[in-house]
Amino acid sequence: MSAFASRFIAAPHAPFDLSQWATRADDLFESKSAARQACKTDAKAVADLAHRLYGEAQRSLLIVLQGMDTSGKDGTTSAIFARTPPLNLVVSAFKSPTKAELAQDYLWRIHKACPARGQIGIFNRSHYEDVLVVKVRKFAPASAIENRYEQINDFERLLSQNGTRVLKFMLHISHETQGERLADRLVVPNKRWKFNPGDLDDRKLWPDFMKAYETMVARTSSEHAPWHVIPSDSRATRGAIITRIVRETLEQMDPQYPDPGYRPDGFDIG
Repeated sequence: MSAFASRFIAAPHAPFDLSQWATRADDLFESKSAARQACKTDAKAVADLAHRLYGEAQRSLLIVLQGMDTSGKDGTTSAIFARTPPLNLVVSAFKSPTKAELAQDYLWRIHKACPARGQIGIFNRSHYEDVLVVKVRKFAPASAIENRYEQINDFERLLSQNGTRVLKFMLHISHETQGERLADRLVVPNKRWKFNPGDLDDRKLWPDFMKAYETMVARTSSEHAPWHVIPSDSRATRGAIITRIVRETLEQMDPQYPDPGYRPDGFDIG
């Protein structure tokens, strides 16, 4: 783990107080333009590393983006992979489960969407909805939700022990910033399609959601899949931080193109 990434990691299996984590990190970059430039530089490196991972086809990377509405899950995905061809990228957005999905265990649809070897999977929302909105809205018994924390830890351990690196990011925004972004969706014509009146219902339950996030991080930040808590009030800073961590993770993985043994003197190209 790099010194940069460690700044944002919630200690595994430890109490977690969200009020102690800032929603801004203006000291990291000299300006928004500097953050955007750093993001572009790292995104270019991510593109090369992603292609090497695809060529190697032995391991995979799963990126989990979890946050309140308007925290920037779509924008973050665009920032990280702005320079990466979609060849081995798979984005999965988890909404309310279908009738068929509800007939299975809650991790069934998640496991099906996990990246294959050589792929990078991006979860726009994730299995953590089942200990967040399901908990706050009381869609499942408290006893069932209590069991899910350790089940999720076991699930992510299974992935990590079988070649999938798991990177988890909580996009941490303030109540004030969310309000501004929701209002912006109503004002800007090409953003109105993203406005959902139901988001206002969740906003009224903000304290309950924050408590659910605290429990989620405390119970599921692990050695094999720790939570990164990312200050997300600034879109530019958020994108730069996460893109840097993804780049450093892929560099640590160090994927290599395979050598099939072919050489020019072994073939008559004609």
